[in-house]
Amino acid sequence: MELNTRAVHVVNEPFPEGSWPLSVPLVQSSAFAFDSADELAGAMAGPDGRYVYGRRGNPTVRALERTLAGLEGGAGAIAFASGMGAISGVLLALLRPGDRVVAQRCLYGGTHAVLADLAERYGIEVVRISGDDPAELVAAAVHPATRVLVLETLANPTGQVPDLPGLLAAARALGVTSLVDNSLASPVLCRPLELGADIVVHSTTKYLSGHSDVLGGAAVFADDELRLRVWPRTVELGACADPFAAWLTLRGIPTLPLRMREHCANAAALAELLAGHPAVTAVHHPWRPDHPSYARARKVLAGGGGLLSFELAGGREAGRAFIERVRVARLALSLGGVETLVTHPASTSHRELDEGELAAAGIGTGLVRMSVGIEDAGDLWADVEQALA
Repeated sequence: MELNTRAVHVVNEPFPEGSWPLSVPLVQSSAFAFDSADELAGAMAGPDGRYVYGRRGNPTVRALERTLAGLEGGAGAIAFASGMGAISGVLLALLRPGDRVVAQRCLYGGTHAVLADLAERYGIEVVRISGDDPAELVAAAVHPATRVLVLETLANPTGQVPDLPGLLAAARALGVTSLVDNSLASPVLCRPLELGADIVVHSTTKYLSGHSDVLGGAAVFADDELRLRVWPRTVELGACADPFAAWLTLRGIPTLPLRMREHCANAAALAELLAGHPAVTAVHHPWRPDHPSYARARKVLAGGGGLLSFELAGGREAGRAFIERVRVARLALSLGGVETLVTHPASTSHRELDEGELAAAGIGTGLVRMSVGIEDAGDLWADVEQALA
């Protein structure tokens, strides 16, 4: 089935009497009772058996995991309490002291922070690459302790699209496990497992749930053996998904393809208008021909995404002033909801980076990030114009 159909028909289980609920039931119980000690012991053997305790599995959470695995084309999935829980849980499960991680230079600030913490606490070596050339990965991965490659389908906030086919093929040839954060693209625009990724992570808080009312994350695995390797560590970490958050995410997924079309269309329209404004010195959106990733984006993405960023001539002060002047858009840290949000990365999401690190990541001090919602495009542009003025 096409993705639009799969998104509507989320994975569900029939009731014992044979009828199928159209909406996945919310099972809020934290524990499940058994009639015998042997049955309870047998149920604790793995992630796919009978339900025992909420941290080890839940019917609503499992429905979300199976739905996400189906959307991404994976063998299985693990749902987490947040996107950072998914990234941290997977990395902690796969890495040991002295290992090496190769990471795309322009990544979400929270991912930068996790990698920096792993380096400080456990002696994990982190090597940065641009993401544009597989030869960089080959050079960085000559170290025998190279374990993981970390990429983003769409980099936050510059819109960079790395050479996913080339990098993922190189990682597989080198025996390096590849992890791709697909939060900004969603399975509607890209399915990295189909391009050769081993693991795809999501902040389900973003486009998957889509209504700014969920905190959640997920990891989807190309190979079930890898999922079974990661699962015990995530149980120990305790970053499991909440059933109600899983239920809300399942409620949002059926409209994901419709929402993504509007996000992409509005973002592309605003990017064109911003490029012609005298107060704007640069616009970063991968669907624009002047974006460095334009040709690659057209090959691996089904749309340019709902996130764009732009540089203001006045630098840091101009960026901070703009985000306080918008009226339709709101100043908030998240993204991927139906409403338009703006932030100033240099003072918020990427505040951990100094001026040199910001420049290396392609983030100017006057850069504004806009998560474009599904409002009327004309209303959004009128709001942007008055804020720039």
